Amino acid sequence: MEIWINPACSKCRSALDLLDGAGADYTVRHYLQDPPTVDELRAVLARLVLEPWDITRLGEQVAAELGMESWEHDRERWLAALAAHPELIQRPIITLDDGGAVVARSPEAVERALGGGPPLT
Repeated sequence: MEIWINPACSKCRSALDLLDGAGADYTVRHYLQDPPTVDELRAVLARLVLEPWDITRLGEQVAAELGMESWEHDRERWLAALAAHPELIQRPIITLDDGGAVVARSPEAVERALGGGPPLT
C-alpha cells in the first residue's frame, strides 16, 4: 500500500494515524516533492475509477489562475495540469497492493482501504 500525502494536511496526518493504529504496512509518497507523471496519474485514476476533474482541488489559487472551473472536460489538459501543479491533487490517495485505490479524506475511506468497508474499485 502506498499513500500520497502532503505533511501539512490534517486529513493526511489523520489517515497516517489510522494506518499506524491498524498496523498497516505502507509507504509514503510526498507527492509535492515527488510529483506523479501523467502516466502515473492515468494509472491512479483508473484504479480510483475517476476522472482528473474529480480529484482536482479547484479551491487552490493555481486553479483559479488557470481558470480551471471553466475548462471543458478535456482529459489530457486536466492530466497535464495536475502533473504540472501537484498541489491541485486531492489528498491523501491510498493505492492498494490488490489494485484498489481510494481518496482517503475521511476515516471511513481509510477504513475501506484497510478492508473494513465495501470493496474498492
